[in-house]
Amino acid sequence: MDPALFDLARRVGEALSTRGWMLATAESCTGGWIGQCVTMVAGSSAWYDRGFITYTNAAKMQMLGVSEDALRMHGAVSEATVLEMAAGALARSSAQVAVAVSGIAGPGGGSADKSVGLVCIGWAAPGAACASSLHFDGDRDAVRRQAVIAALEGVIAVAGGHGLS
Repeated sequence: MDPALFDLARRVGEALSTRGWMLATAESCTGGWIGQCVTMVAGSSAWYDRGFITYTNAAKMQMLGVSEDALRMHGAVSEATVLEMAAGALARSSAQVAVAVSGIAGPGGGSADKSVGLVCIGWAAPGAACASSLHFDGDRDAVRRQAVIAALEGVIAVAGGHGLS
């Protein structure tokens, strides 16, 4: 168990519990790592509703309702797509907040426009949503770990009343 991730997940649970909220996750490049982190915390079923692992574009469309237009026009790794992923997770769950992640963890897969290490994260709550594009350094594991941390820190901010516009 990673003590730093465990502590972060515990703080997510405290923030959500304070609001009486549940969390849903929609993950692509992190492959369920966010869900794994939050379920390390005993009693997380009180504040973690469900997770969607949607690695392919087809899964994003089928499971989360991401539009083919968003994927074609912006790509899977885009703020537009993670906003649709987060909205889809919120609509298909009992959660009051959702986080979605899509990125290029490497070592390959990058392009001139979207380099390895680019991660887009979206958060949604009823009536509000926001997204951020971040760039992380390191190998595949390091990029994915940093994405998990940023996603969970954002959930804490949202649950604390900050972060969504």
